This record gives sequence, C-alpha cells and structure tokens, in this order.
Amino acid sequence: MTIFRYFFILVWRIWFYTWFLLSIIPVFPVLIIVTSSEKMYPIFFKIARAWAKTILFVMGFKIDLAEEQVLKKEKSFMFCPNHTSMIDVFVMLAITKNPFVFVGKKELTNIPIFGFFYKRTCIIVDRSDSKSRSAVFDKARLRLDDGLDICIFPEGLVPDDESVILADFKNGAFRLAIEYQIPIVPITMYDCKKLFSYTFFSGSPGKLRVKVHSVISTEGLILKDSNSLKKQTFEVIYNELETDEKQREIST
Repeated sequence: MTIFRYFFILVWRIWFYTWFLLSIIPVFPVLIIVTSSEKMYPIFFKIARAWAKTILFVMGFKIDLAEEQVLKKEKSFMFCPNHTSMIDVFVMLAITKNPFVFVGKKELTNIPIFGFFYKRTCIIVDRSDSKSRSAVFDKARLRLDDGLDICIFPEGLVPDDESVILADFKNGAFRLAIEYQIPIVPITMYDCKKLFSYTFFSGSPGKLRVKVHSVISTEGLILKDSNSLKKQTFEVIYNELETDEKQREIST
C-alpha cells in the first residue's frame, strides 16, 4: 500500500468519526426531547434515519438494495442481518422506513455522545449477565406492543477473523420471534466488511449491496423449534454470501 493511500484512508476514517460524533451536537436539544418518551420514538427514528443517510453519503457510500418481496406492515418483524462492520447500523437505518429498535451490546453505551442516546433508545444487553439477557425479552415485548419492529444481529459480535464468511448465530432473536410469533426477515450485507472493516487502514467509498430476503414465518412454531429456525436463517444468508464470494473469485 502506497503512502498516498495510507494518507487517504487516514483522512477518510477521521472524516467518518468527526461526522459520527459532531453531527449529533447541533440537534442535541431536539434529541433530548424526542428520546424522553417511548411514544416519541418514531420521531427519533426519522431523525436517526436521516442522520444515517447523511453519514453514508458524506463517506461516499451508495446503497444498492434488492428485495425479494416488499414487506407489508401488517405485523412486527424480526430483522436479522449479518454483522461485519460499524456501518451495518447505518445501512439498516437507511433501508428500513418503518421504525424498529436495535437490540445491542452494552459496550456501545461508552461511546461519547452517541452512547447517551443509544442507551435511551435501544434495548441494551450485557451478554455476560444472564439477568440482562432475560430482561431483553420483557423490553422487546413492550416495544412490539407499540407496533415497532426489532433488529438483532444474530452473530452477536463482529468476528475478529475477517476471513469468516458468517459467524455462528446466537439463539435470542429466534426464541424471541417464536415467543411473539413474528416473522424473521434475513438481510444480507455483501460489501460492508470490504469497504469499511474494523481494520483501520482499509476500505474505500463504493456501492453497498444489500438484499432483504423473503420472510420466514414463525406461525405455529414453539420454542423447541428455535434451533431449526436459526439454522434456516443462517443458511439463507450464508449461501448468499458464499455464492457472492465465489462469483468474485471467478470475475478476478
């Protein structure tokens, strides 16, 4: 890698973190108000969605969205995207019009400014605490009762090994979907790892391809079916990523 490219990526990454944090400050008073009550969450979601689209735009990313079917808002959904990058969150906000709530890890509450609002709007889970994991179900039920969707990255954490196509899924999203009889929506993000991985000196602006797959019904399923539901969802995303990787190898 040339010195020029190192310099470009350094400036580009700093540009991201500057926008990520400082763009929140001008609307801080408004965010305080709209996060003060769960009833105002749809307003917050619209602001968050505009923020995410702005971040993606200024970073030079363009979303290329493919949908196997148009999701009709007749009931709540459980969105299950693969997780490879920090920008996965921004992509999810940008592609989804109906308000949803993230179930996210506790560690993100430590990020200055962002963590404050993250804690006020998301369902936080401490994976090292069994009580915290159990509490997620109660908090999710309240949000589902409000007509919101839920988004869980079923891998839990971004794999340290970037050669991993898709890490094993955790059980939480599938148990929750079965308990409340809401359909699973698998989502494949093809390019986030390549264009903005956690390896600092890597990535570039470009097209972010996303595919929203057909829903997987949970109607009539019981909790003992959660493993098969998890496997079915995993295979949808894994097969899509594996096929895409093979096509890239052939084209190069």
